[in-house]
This record gives sequence, C-alpha cells and structure tokens, in this order.
Amino acid sequence: MAPNRGPGNKDVYIHEIDRTPEYEEFIQKLTAFHEKRGTSFEPEPRLPTMHGHVNVDLLKLYKAVIAKGGYDELNRVQKSWGALAAELGMHHVDNKGLGQLSFQLKLDFYRYLSAYWIQDQYGKEPPPKEILEQQSCASKLGPVLTRTVENFKGSSSSRSGVETPTRDERQNEGTPVSGNRASGRLREAPPQRVPFQPETGPSRQPRQTSSHHGTPTAATTTTHSSNPPHPQHPSHHLPQHHNPNPLHLIQAHQASLRGASSTFTPTNPETASRLVEMYEPRAPISVPLRPVSTPGNNPEFAKRQRQLRIAAGPNIQLPIRPAIPGIGLEGPNIYMRCLQALRSGIPEEQSFALNHLVKISFERGDKYKFESFLGLAEGLIEKALEISNLFYDIDWQIAYFPDPENSDIAVLDGLNGTSDILERIARLSPKPVLDHMQSAEFSDRLLRITEAVLTIRNMVMLVENAVYMADVYPLKDLLCIILHLPNLEMLVEIKHFALDIAEQLTPWLMLDSDDPLYRTLLLQLDSTDRGTILTSLRAVSRISMNLEATNKMQNVPPVILQNIMNWLLLNDEELMDACLDFLYQYTAVVANVESLLKAVNMEHVVPHLVRLLAHGAKRVKEDRVLEPERKVPASEEVAQLPPDLQEKLTRTDEPQRCHDWLLSLFEEDPESHITQIAIWQAYQSSFGGGSRNMLNAADFIRNVSQVFSNARAQIIRRQRPDQTDLFIIEGIRARPLPINPSTKEEYSTCRWMVPKGPSLKKCGQFFLGGENMWHHVLTAHLGVTVGGDGKIQDTEVNASCFWEDCHKFGTPTSKGKLSDLARHLKTHFPSAHKRKPSEGFDASAKRQRRTYVTPAKTIGLTWEQTITTRDERNPKLEQAAGIPLSAVLVLRNIARNVVKTESEEQLLKKHEMGGEGGGWNEKLFRPVMARLFEVMTENKALADYITSLLQLVQDE
Repeated sequence: MAPNRGPGNKDVYIHEIDRTPEYEEFIQKLTAFHEKRGTSFEPEPRLPTMHGHVNVDLLKLYKAVIAKGGYDELNRVQKSWGALAAELGMHHVDNKGLGQLSFQLKLDFYRYLSAYWIQDQYGKEPPPKEILEQQSCASKLGPVLTRTVENFKGSSSSRSGVETPTRDERQNEGTPVSGNRASGRLREAPPQRVPFQPETGPSRQPRQTSSHHGTPTAATTTTHSSNPPHPQHPSHHLPQHHNPNPLHLIQAHQASLRGASSTFTPTNPETASRLVEMYEPRAPISVPLRPVSTPGNNPEFAKRQRQLRIAAGPNIQLPIRPAIPGIGLEGPNIYMRCLQALRSGIPEEQSFALNHLVKISFERGDKYKFESFLGLAEGLIEKALEISNLFYDIDWQIAYFPDPENSDIAVLDGLNGTSDILERIARLSPKPVLDHMQSAEFSDRLLRITEAVLTIRNMVMLVENAVYMADVYPLKDLLCIILHLPNLEMLVEIKHFALDIAEQLTPWLMLDSDDPLYRTLLLQLDSTDRGTILTSLRAVSRISMNLEATNKMQNVPPVILQNIMNWLLLNDEELMDACLDFLYQYTAVVANVESLLKAVNMEHVVPHLVRLLAHGAKRVKEDRVLEPERKVPASEEVAQLPPDLQEKLTRTDEPQRCHDWLLSLFEEDPESHITQIAIWQAYQSSFGGGSRNMLNAADFIRNVSQVFSNARAQIIRRQRPDQTDLFIIEGIRARPLPINPSTKEEYSTCRWMVPKGPSLKKCGQFFLGGENMWHHVLTAHLGVTVGGDGKIQDTEVNASCFWEDCHKFGTPTSKGKLSDLARHLKTHFPSAHKRKPSEGFDASAKRQRRTYVTPAKTIGLTWEQTITTRDERNPKLEQAAGIPLSAVLVLRNIARNVVKTESEEQLLKKHEMGGEGGGWNEKLFRPVMARLFEVMTENKALADYITSLLQLVQDE
C-alpha cells in the first residue's frame, strides 16, 4: 500500500482514534457532563481533510490544547489552530481548506470541551450555556475562562450599538481607522473631495489680504492641534469670515465634519472660480419623530392595554396584520426539500434534488442516515429502477402488498424480494441502443439515474445505513437488474456503483446458493474487468461476515475456481489478496474442498500457496554479542625490540630514533598511563651502553608529547605521608607486541616451547610476518635445512609440535612426513594481509586496531521476515499479516478438511489395492515438507501457524 502523502509530497501521519480504556472513560465523562449541562454532544465529530473525512479523537485534542496552554492561550496566537491540526494528523493542501479545517477544529473544542476544560483544569463552574455553547466561538467575544453573565452582557451591549457611546468612547470621525474592518465594523465613508483651485494672483499678497485671512489660518492651525469638533456644534469652531463667499462656508462645514487635516483653504479665495461660488449645499431635512409606547419603554402603558383586553372579553376580534410574503416562513430544510423534489416526479425538481443529494451524501455521509428521512431509500430505489426502461420495454413497479395471483413480471415484491428476478430479466427484449450516441433526453435520464445509484452507494458506506438497507429487499432486486444490463461502456460506472453497494451490504446478508444476488455476483467473476473481479470477490467473501450464520459459498462453477487459481499466479498483490480471502472462506466447508479437488489440480496449487508464504519477504541479518569486548589492563613492562629493528634503530640518530622507538613499543590510550621512570629505563636498556647521542631525561619526556599528541606528563600527588609523588605520562600504554614504525605491521612472537633449565619456556623471539616465523621454526626448532632455491625436501621426521597449548602432535612419531607437520604448523603463524598495490602503507595504518582491546565475540543470525502488524492489545507483539498469513490459513483449511472428503476415501481404497500409502495430505504436502520446516524455523511471525499446519498433516 502506498504511504499517505501530505503537503510537499511527504509521508505524514493521518489522524485516527485510539480506542484505549482511557479514551472510553473520557468519552463517558464527557457524555455525562453534557447531559447534566443540557447541551448537545457529538463523541466523534468529523472533519474534512485532504485524505477524506476523519473522526476527531477528543482525548488527543483535549491533551494537545492543554499542552499548548489552553483554549484562550491558543486564540491569542494567529494560525495556532492550523498548526495544532497538522500536529494531530489533519492536513490540507490549500490555505482555504486549512482555514476551514482549523476553524472546525476550534469549534469542536469550543462546543464539546471548553466547559469541561474550565471545570476539570481550574475547578470553576463554567459559564452558562447561553453565553458559551450557544454563542459563536469568535475571539471578539473574549476569553471563555473569565466570561461571566455580567461582563458578557456589557461587552455585547457595547458592540450591539443599542446604547449611545460617550464622547470619550467615540473614535475620531475624520481619521479612518484600519482596525475597523478587522473588528467587523463597517468602513466609514471617504471624505468629500474639494476641487483644487490654483492661485492665479501675484505671489506677494497685499497687507490687508493677509491680515484679512489670518483668522482662517489661525483656526486651521488650531484645528490641526486639537481633536476634531463634534458635528452637533459646528458654530463653536467655525472661523469668523467677513467675506460672504460660499466656498469658505463649505470648507468650514467640511472641516467641522472631517477635521482640519482634510481641509484646503486657497491662499486667495477671491480668485476662485465662479462655478464654485454658485454651489449651494443642500439644506438639512428635518424628519419629525413620534415616540411609540412599547412594553420596554413604558411598562404602565402595556399594563393598561392588557387590562383593557381582559375587560373586553374573549369575543373581541383583534385586527389581523397582513402577512408579508417571504417573511417569517423559512420553509423546509434542504434535506426535506430534496426528498420531496425526488418523489415529485418532475424532471427539473429531481435533477435539483439528486445533484444536492450526491453532494450531501459525500460530504455529510456520517450524519445523513436513511432512518432519519423516511421514504428516501424507497424514492432513490424507484428512481434507479427506471434504468431498465432505457434498455428494455419494461417499467418496474414495487408492490409492498403483492397479489399472489398477479402474473405481471414488472411488479417486484417489496416485502420479501423477488426470487425469480433473474428469470424475469432473461425474458426481457432489449431495445436497440447505440453505445456512443444518445439523445439529450436519454443522457439526462441516465445521468439522474446514475446520481440516484451514486447517492445510495455513498450512504451505505456508513455502517448504520448499510444495516438499514440490508432489510430493504427491493435494493437486492435493483442490484441484480443493474448487473444484468447490456455490456455497454456507458453502463460501466453504474455497474461499479452497484458492486460497491453489494460489497457493503453482503456482510449483513444471509445468501444461500439459490439467492439471485449470490448467483449474480458469481457471474461477475467471469468478467475481464479487474475492478469488477476485485469487488465481486470481496462481496462474495464477506457474505454474513457480521452475522452468526456461516457463509457456505456453495455451487461455485468450476470455471470460476480455475480463474481464481490463474489470478493467483499474477503479480498483483491486491488481486492475490482478494483471491486468498475467497479461498479461505471457500475451503472452510468440507463440500467445497471436494469440489476444489475435482475442479483444479491441487498438486500444483499447494506448492504455489507454499511459495506465497515468502511473498514480500526479506532476509534480515543481525549480529548477536556472545561476549562483550574486554580491555587488557595496562602494564609497566615494555616489550623488547626485535633484533632487526634493534639493529636499525641503533644506527639511527636522535631524535628520530626516539620517535621510531616510541611508535614501535607504545600506543595511545586516553584511559591509561605509564610511569616516567619505567619508560625512561626501557629506553636506556634498549640503547644504553655507550650509544651515541643519547637524549637526556627531560628531552626524552618532552619528545613523548611530540610523538603522541594526547600524551602529557603529570604528577600524582601522594595521599598519605608514607607515599611519594608519582610522575607519570598520561595517555599512552605499552604495546604487547612491537610494530614496524614504517609499515605499521605488528611483529609476532614465537611461542615454541624450548627447554630452559628444568622447565620449558617460550622462545619469545619476534618476527615480522608469518613467512619469517615459518623459516625460524623450521631451521631453529625442527633442524630442517632449506635449500638454496628455497625448497625443502619432504622426508619422514621424528618431531612433535611444541607450540604453546597445542596438543595435535603431542607424542613424537617417526612415521609422519614433514609436509603433514608443516601444514599443521602454518595454522599457528599469522597470515600475511594481502594489500592492494594502490593502498600503500597509509591504508594499513588506517586499519590498525587497538591491541589492548579484545574484540567481542559475536554470532551472525539470518532469518526471513514477512509483513507483520502490531497487536492493538499488546503493541510490542508482532503478528503475521498480508498474503503470507492468508496463504497459510488456506493451507491449514485444506489440510483439515481434505481428510473428510469422499476423495480421501477413494484414494485410500486405491492405495490398499496397490501403490503408495497415505491420503491426500501425504500426496499434497510431502513435496513441500522441507520448505514448511524452513519457514517455521526462520519466520517467527508464521511459526505458530506452520506448526498447527504440520500437526494436521502429520497426525494423519
């Protein structure tokens, strides 16, 4: 199965409900809480995502919101609900869908969890439902944690606009506020434009002109520096002009309305245009208002009116207010409108209804149930039955009280189903219909019928609707009619819809071998369409799956069984899985196994099923540690230099000699150290006795830090008075075996036991490489002479192997040949590492290991692993799944039931007369026994199933 893809084509987690005991307890608490509170509660609300509708796990949502700081804290951060939805596994590809998803997620928490959150987390009594659940979840209503009846009413009244705000509460009317739109208020009207009048007079103004217009300028300046005036008192701020020019009055009036920041006063108004001077503003119109007494503003008036009506008696007739069309009558909702339009029989109304029903059934499939809308299922079925009239001369009718004497084949039994529906269909005469050319009326009718079938298909995806429709017998007749329509391309889609409906219904149906729907589904298995075959196999395999009855699956034609065996050979996992599910149900019945033995060659089927046990398997290799690695403790003893290396370093000058000597006998170890006196004495013993250019102690210790970068001289202070300070070199340790400083190759020591005094001791000489060691043992210990050409004569020798801890040739013998002893001796010598010419000495240095660490002893385990799944009750336990599990279950059914068939008795009688012994299990499973044992050994997930299979086979 392809992984789920999210935004950016990445693998993402898809939200789902974890039905743990904690979740069930949490839902029970929420249900009891909402029942006590008197509010509605939806335990599993559905949200639309890019992967379809998902049910929300309210426990996960509750914990996630608490982890983020709570509901009010999330509302303070923009796009926080969208980020929370992504964390919970709810994704969308576009911003519009993500916005709807985040809002719906926030609304679900607000309706179902906010009140419980306040009580559970803070121990407070949540606000009443009238100001919480029955209100919008908009952030402008304020936080829910501190919401009370008093402060909520105050905030709502200030927003409603009923009360007149004070002067301090009003905003500046002349200055537009950008936050008005964000807070939901209407935009203010833009300020009126004033025509621009350029100054045409001289740049220098007369004295009287400037003084004459000083007052407006001063007024304007004052207006700039103060708040805008209130429009009810314009005379307090109007400039005092002596010139009766109307332009100044207009500008002053606009300044009083908008504020001085938008006012323009020409420098020389006398030069203004005459058209502007002729403008006269419209005079305000006074509207007389008459107060009306209402129970709200005049309770006494309402009281008197009520007393007058009581005194008048019940016979008085009050005036009837005429009804206004379209006001007060909302009409039926969209669901009832679609139902009534569907049953009206009017094509236009039916088109409207079916178009909306398809959308509703797809988008609100979790809420749209047949039991809530009586007559919807019958109306859709009646509409879908009209399809036969397009291709046959028949008009099907459903009779819910059928007359037994009625012989009309067009009348279907609506209570018990039509048992002879297939025979009736066979007697129909088809109409001449062109597959790729139809009239507009024909296409419209077919579209409406297809939408009706699609609506049924979408709705039965809900389990409650599938259970409901399983008792609607006309639907079974409809499926048989659709699946027996002519093989035309225009009908492929509606036939697939019918098969989808059958797949959802069959788990709730009991179908015997004579049932028309069962026979119809079997006929679909002879198709060449992959989708038809897959859906039909699933529908037949799931018959009565949710019921106590057994799906016997009888009277399957042999050609269908042969097709299924052929489909198993295809490289199609989905098709193989469907075929194995069919065979698992089919082989559970003994009579079916008998039919299978006669229809197909089981000696070819069983080996293929055994091969499917390793379908999708991969070889897994794992190293298990038997003994962990060990670190050899550091020693103060320093190894002796090999003779060849001793001779080479003696001829080398300092400080190169000291450098090579340190590299040969020491290595870095951050956790070890060696005393300065021990390393200095070892150096003196190697090159003492009159050697030239010997380094002094201080230079030698300094040179150690230069050779090994991590080595440093230290002093360990004494802990007690009887102790002395210890001078050490931290970070190095002595090698157990010296190495060549140039090639980094390790010397090997000769462990041949030689007599030294009363006991045997190791030879102890060092040699570089196994060849030098081999030459040394032959010449020094065995006394063999090597020829000039390097060849050795193979003679009988009287010698034993005295290598340390070797008991192969412990007793001397004179009958052994030198070649036999030589082959044994080579097992004690180190093999030369074959280095590529391109590697050089640097590669050898990189491969150099830590000699003071004994490697861990491991063992490599290899096994076969197939697809597995986690157990919901025990997540640590892996169980077999997929095609291998289905294959082993089919094999187990065959092994269990084949011994109960009549063919088993016939085979045993045939063997009694002569031939091999054993029954069908012996004949079928003997060739694959080795493979079954191998799978049982290597595949841990299938081991229990293979064990039970082998027990059935061997018990015979």
